[in-house]
Amino acid sequence: MSKSIRTERVASLFQREIAKILSEGFADQLRPMVTVTGVRVTADLSIAYVDVSVLGESTAEKEAVLSRLRDLTSQIRGSLGRAIRHQVKSIPELRFFLDLSLEKSARMDEIFGRIKEERATRNQENDA
Repeated sequence: MSKSIRTERVASLFQREIAKILSEGFADQLRPMVTVTGVRVTADLSIAYVDVSVLGESTAEKEAVLSRLRDLTSQIRGSLGRAIRHQVKSIPELRFFLDLSLEKSARMDEIFGRIKEERATRNQENDA
């Protein structure tokens, strides 16, 4: 099995297990809801970069949840170790990052919608 396939499989395992751990064991400490959107691991599997999306209105609220996640990292890592102890040799260092792709996608949709409206308005003006 090549390294890239192995790291992808391990990243997928980590994503599933971390999402499960957050929803079952830490949901009461992480308000509003947190979703694990992706995990990338280093080639030596020593570090896992965990992308999370936070359901919330303000950037400050999302940053506060991210900060709380970072505070809970050692506990989350311990839970991950217990959950997958027979599947990997060592549990990587976890690093959490805010995934803003959904917000960026919504922003792009909004911009394209405005462009479409402006073109329609121009076409109506030109036809008149």
